[in-house]
Amino acid sequence: MAGIFERLFKLGQSEANTLVDKLEDPIKMTEQGIRDLKNDLESAMRSLAEVKASAIRLKKEGDEQKAMAADYERKAMLLLQKAQEGSLTQAEAERLAEEALLRKKECEDRSNSVLSEYQNEQQMADKLQANVTKLKSTISSYENELITLKAREKTAISTKKINQQLSSMDSSGTIAMLEKMKQKVAEEESLATAYGEMAETPKSVDAEIDKALEKKPDVSESLAALKAKMGINK
Repeated sequence: MAGIFERLFKLGQSEANTLVDKLEDPIKMTEQGIRDLKNDLESAMRSLAEVKASAIRLKKEGDEQKAMAADYERKAMLLLQKAQEGSLTQAEAERLAEEALLRKKECEDRSNSVLSEYQNEQQMADKLQANVTKLKSTISSYENELITLKAREKTAISTKKINQQLSSMDSSGTIAMLEKMKQKVAEEESLATAYGEMAETPKSVDAEIDKALEKKPDVSESLAALKAKMGINK
C-alpha cells in the first residue's frame, strides 16, 4: 500500500512540474523570441549576401558577353573593310565576317540569358532586403517592449510587496497597542506629578518648626509711609 502512495505522490509531482513548466515567464519568453528572431535575421542576411553576390556575378557576365558581341561586330566590319581595301579576298573576308557574326549572336544570346537570370536574382534580393529590414524593425520594436515590460514587472513586484505588507498589518491590534501606550504614559505623568507634590510637603515636625520660625520681612515702616502719603492718620 505504501508503494502505491509513493507512486501516486511522484506522479502528482511530475504533473505539477509539467504545469509549472507551462506557466513560463513572459519576459523569458520574449527574450527567447528575440533571440530566435536574431537567428532568423542572421540566416536572412546570409541568404541576402549570397543572392546579391550571384546577381553581381550575373550582371558582370552579361555585360561582358554584351561587350564581346559588340567587339565581334566591330571585327566583322573590319574584315569587310579589308576586302574593300584589297588586303583580303572578298570570299575570305565574308567567310571570316560570318564567323564573327556567329560569335556575336552567341554572345548576345548568352548576354540576354544571363541578364534575365540577373533580373530574377535582383528581384529575389529586393524581397530578401525587404524581409531583412522588416526583421530588424520587429526586433527593435520587441527589444523596446521588453525594456518596458521589465520596468513594469519591477514596479508590479514592488507594489505587490508593499500591498502584501499593508494587507498583513493588524490595524486594530496596532491601535490597541497605541492606546495602551497612551494609558501607560498618562499613568507615568500622574506619578511624576504626585512625587513632585510629595517633595514640596514637609517631611518632619522639625521641618514644620523651622518653617514657622522663618523670619518674615518687616514691612511695617513701608506701611506707615504709605499711609502718610495717602493722608491716613490711623
